Amino acid sequence: ANRSTRQLVADRARGCCEYCRSQVRFATECFAVEHIEPRSQQGSHEPDNLALSCQGCNNHKYTKVQGTDPVTNETVPLFHPRRQRWRDQFCWSDDGALVIGLTPTGRATVDALHLNRPGLVKLRRILFNAGENPPQE
Repeated sequence: ANRSTRQLVADRARGCCEYCRSQVRFATECFAVEHIEPRSQQGSHEPDNLALSCQGCNNHKYTKVQGTDPVTNETVPLFHPRRQRWRDQFCWSDDGALVIGLTPTGRATVDALHLNRPGLVKLRRILFNAGENPPQE
């Protein structure tokens, strides 16, 4: 993505990974502009197909567009940040440490992208205690 497209994607995401909601300002690695529908599946470079993603989510998502809901065992589409709202698919645990999937898509996305990676959970606990997590929507 060119500089202006990267800026548009970053601004639209308000400095958070659009999947796990990690905040750029507390990240140890650069965030990526990710293709929601992968290039390998004819996904476009248009802003409507791009999302801001931390490296962990980007690496786990790779070319996936579907996952398995661990509750129903059904194959379902993964969360699509342009077509769905985060809070309709996910919520936070009371201590702000875990992302909880509320729907088949939410649960499959938590599972497929490993949204509760151990390092993230530790960081979220620290940020929650400092009043910095969950991020504002």
